[in-house]
Amino acid sequence: MNAIGSLWLLFFLSGALINGYCSNVNSRPDMVNVGAIFTFDSTIGRVAKVAIQEAMKDVNSDPNVLRGTKLNVIMSNSNCSGFVGMVEALRFMETDIVAIIGPQSSVVAHIVSHVANELHVPLLSFAATDPTLSSLQFPYFLRTTHSDLYQMTAIAEIIGYYGWKEVIAIYVDDDYGRNGVAALNDKLAERRCKISFKGGIHPGSVDRGDIMDLLVKVAMIQSRIIVLHVNPDVGYNFFPVAQYLGMMGNGFVWIATDWLASVLDSAVRLPSEIMNTMQGVLVLRQHTPDSERRKSFFSRWNKINGGSLGLHAYGLYAYDSVWLVAHAIDAFFNQGGVISFSNDSRLLSAEGSNLHLEAMSIFDDGDLLLRNILWSNFVGLTGPFKFNPDRSLFQPAYDIINVIGTGYRQIGYWSNYSGLSTKLPEILYTMPPNRSTSSQSLYPVIWPDGTLSIPRGWVFPNNGKQLRVGVPRRVSFREFVSQERGTDNFQGFCIDVFMAAVNLLPYAVPYIFIPFGNGTENPSYSELVNMITTGNFDAAVGDIAIVTNRTRIVDFTQPYASSGLVVVAPFEKLHTGAWAFLRPLSRQMWIVTGCFFLFVGIVVWILEHRINDDFRGSPKKQIITILWFSLSTLFFSHRENTASNLGRMVLLIWLFVVLIVNSSYTASLTSILTVQQLASPIKGIESLKKGDEPIGYQVGSFAEHYLSEELGISKSRLKPLGSPEEYASALKLGPNKGGVVAIVDERPYMELFLSSQCSFRVVGQEFTKNGWGFAFPRDSPLAIDMSTAILELSENGDLQRIHDKWLKQSSCILENAELESDQLHLQSFVGLFLICGIACFIALFIYFLQIMRKLARYSPTESSSTSHQGSTLRSGRLRKFLSLMDEKKEPSHGGSKRRKIEKSLSENDRDKESRNSSNDGQREVRANVDARRSSSLPLNL
Repeated sequence: MNAIGSLWLLFFLSGALINGYCSNVNSRPDMVNVGAIFTFDSTIGRVAKVAIQEAMKDVNSDPNVLRGTKLNVIMSNSNCSGFVGMVEALRFMETDIVAIIGPQSSVVAHIVSHVANELHVPLLSFAATDPTLSSLQFPYFLRTTHSDLYQMTAIAEIIGYYGWKEVIAIYVDDDYGRNGVAALNDKLAERRCKISFKGGIHPGSVDRGDIMDLLVKVAMIQSRIIVLHVNPDVGYNFFPVAQYLGMMGNGFVWIATDWLASVLDSAVRLPSEIMNTMQGVLVLRQHTPDSERRKSFFSRWNKINGGSLGLHAYGLYAYDSVWLVAHAIDAFFNQGGVISFSNDSRLLSAEGSNLHLEAMSIFDDGDLLLRNILWSNFVGLTGPFKFNPDRSLFQPAYDIINVIGTGYRQIGYWSNYSGLSTKLPEILYTMPPNRSTSSQSLYPVIWPDGTLSIPRGWVFPNNGKQLRVGVPRRVSFREFVSQERGTDNFQGFCIDVFMAAVNLLPYAVPYIFIPFGNGTENPSYSELVNMITTGNFDAAVGDIAIVTNRTRIVDFTQPYASSGLVVVAPFEKLHTGAWAFLRPLSRQMWIVTGCFFLFVGIVVWILEHRINDDFRGSPKKQIITILWFSLSTLFFSHRENTASNLGRMVLLIWLFVVLIVNSSYTASLTSILTVQQLASPIKGIESLKKGDEPIGYQVGSFAEHYLSEELGISKSRLKPLGSPEEYASALKLGPNKGGVVAIVDERPYMELFLSSQCSFRVVGQEFTKNGWGFAFPRDSPLAIDMSTAILELSENGDLQRIHDKWLKQSSCILENAELESDQLHLQSFVGLFLICGIACFIALFIYFLQIMRKLARYSPTESSSTSHQGSTLRSGRLRKFLSLMDEKKEPSHGGSKRRKIEKSLSENDRDKESRNSSNDGQREVRANVDARRSSSLPLNL
């Protein structure tokens, strides 16, 4: 009974499900209307129209999609007009449209998206690539192609791959062009590149004169990298004008966005005169994976159009958009969705109005259809078709092609997964993502001038504009840079280096020197550098130190002169005197060395006292022996021999220490007695920091900032000085008479100053390391080329010749050695003394360990007194320890001596045995004789 009941229940449920499914199928309408808005007579629209028609045929002929329901795509021409597009979208609302495919124009998409939002109708655009079309603002807008955000990222990575810094952007001045270039600017900024010039064109019809006016302006810009982001129908008209102006060669680089790929793919064969003007252009094209279905559709396409119209990527996305809507509507019906519309009270027309807004209605289940579109996942002609969480298409990628001859060739790919590569994105998707610089690669490009060498990317335009070079008007140290009196010309070491470097550049650089400063005192070099950031100067030339706070705002060339802050102070000559022999060693060195002599002597005495007679005797004799032995090692003339291995080890290490100290002492004393010695109370920057005397520095130098901000020296101690004469006067006066105790300035200035002032010297070490360079704006390509030229000057010797011309030193500079102490300090010998001390302690430890082992075998006799047993034991051990330390131990001889003794003992034993045997024989003979005598027998001798 239970089995029969279960069978009836299963039959009932199956029937209910079948009836529900049939009712759901039967509830589907016979036809579903979908709108399509685009411009029929355009490069994209002509292909999209045919692709949408073919897609509608394929959907309606497929029994697995929209079972029993026909898809009706109603196409409307927007003529690239936002107003017309809005009108056509409103008209669609009168015909129960559930979705709209298009528009192709970003401008129209912005307007129609407002209508789609209000009426809850999904809007699927296969060609609106404006990155600002956001799903946050337009939740019913879906882009069924790739956003220009990815395309501009690809272009920025190409710019960075070839090392270019500045580009020129030519764009159509509408939402599509402006927002695309804005995205490019953001992506370039991430790579420290920039757009140096933006040229917009009218979004409508553009004649040859307008294009020529714009390109003439572009030709006056120094950048030669041009990104062309315009509409397909007018974009290719730029190249004939550019060729006429000579802008398709001579280092120009043209990068066209995917509009040009649409032109090349849709036109089966462009006229040869048009193709000749595009030679060397780089073009981006949306990547669509190759597949059998795609190849089959291309063959079918050629039959449909008779070979008169090509198929581009936007046509493929239009085809897949129709299939996307069909799959979403089919899922919509399977979920019980019903196509119904309702009026919105906000759209009711006022009385007497002829707009009839009440005819438009809201799609009731528009949200459900939108969700099914977003959840769709199928494989179309463009590959896997699905949306990311941000509503962008899955796996954006672009082909990078190079226009050559009558066609083009593939030089690589860009994907958001791994960047630039010569491998197909489908292959890269199977590997771990790799965006490292070394993994980025493209095939060689044939550039517009017909060469394979990568263009530099910029030149100085021949438009009369000169490089404005700021030059400091120095009033001191004019050998480095100075303005010729009564003229605008400059001369000096820095000027000659700059002009020599400019002459080595492979291009002409027109420039003009502009003086900076009042001419009465040295100007502030930090202010000079800041003038570059404000645009007052295009460069700065002079003795400009490369320091941290300046490198943050400008770019410097390779240093052409080494520099660094040094301390210059007065000095006095030292005389040798009667006690000159004490000067080679510092006081600490003398004390430590003497202590170690005594310490080593005591250690050797302890190690040798028990076994060596040279270290035994009366206490007075032993003390004299210790002192004599330790001091005599200084001259390696000690007469006492060491018998223990530990003593020999300590003595060997100590003699090595004495050898090093003795040699260093001899060398230092020789220098003191034979070379003139100089001394100064200032030992370097550290002694200046500890004092409170005034310090001089050069006006305009960065030394003031460094001393006050970095070293923490009070500004009240810093005294500005403007000339070498003021340097000498302030140093001679000294701090007590209104002068300075020392001067801190850069080494090149000080070397020139000391070449004529022989009573001052550099004290201490150079405490900063930097150089002089020429300053340019950030990311200036001229800074890189000038650095290369400076390196070439250094390698061919011209830099040294310029230096010798302006900064030839006098004979005084030969004596201008830095003041340094000739004394030997303890820190130079700490390692040696440490090794010797450790060896002594190890030897003593081993020695006392041996004594303690012998002491452990000593057991004192038991004391009868229990109360005094502990103290007696301790005193006994102490006395035994001292007696072991002092007792004479016979030196143990070698094993050979023991073997000789054993041998002699064995020989004595053998002699004794032989003597014993002979005595026994004699006793036997005597017994025989006695026996014969007693028996009266004759003796037989």
